[in-house]
This record gives sequence, C-alpha cells and structure tokens, in this order.
Amino acid sequence: MSIPDRARENFQTLLRAAEDNNLALMECADAKTGETRYVICAVGRDGADYVFTPFGHLANGNPYDAYFPPPVTLPPQSPA
Repeated sequence: MSIPDRARENFQTLLRAAEDNNLALMECADAKTGETRYVICAVGRDGADYVFTPFGHLANGNPYDAYFPPPVTLPPQSPA
C-alpha cells in the first residue's frame, strides 16, 4: 500500500502548521450525519480574517477499534 502524494503533501502542511503553532481543535458538525466531530485544523490568515483548513477529525471512542494497521510486507530476501 502506497501513500498518495496528496496525502504526503497534506501531512507536510500539517507538520508546518504544528511547528508554527497554527493548529486548532474545533468542534464541528459532520456534513452528512450532523454528528459532533472534533476536527484538527490549520489556522491561517486572509487579511484580518482567520482561515481554518480542516485536516481530519479525532476518532470517536477507541481509535484502535476504528482502524486496522496496514499488512506487513517484508522486503524480498536475496538467496544466501
């Protein structure tokens, strides 16, 4: 499984925002379900206005129950 370039770029943007102390945790409503979500956002400025760019939300409950790790793929071994 390969991580797409857009995801890598977004992650780098998130790291820069964290380094610059420009992150916020916002309480939002899910656009489809209306359920409350706690969203990690980068904070920027547009003139005098603040701009919040959502990157993802925190998992509800135990995040270990929400995701499966990627399968383990070992590199090929050269014959000895």
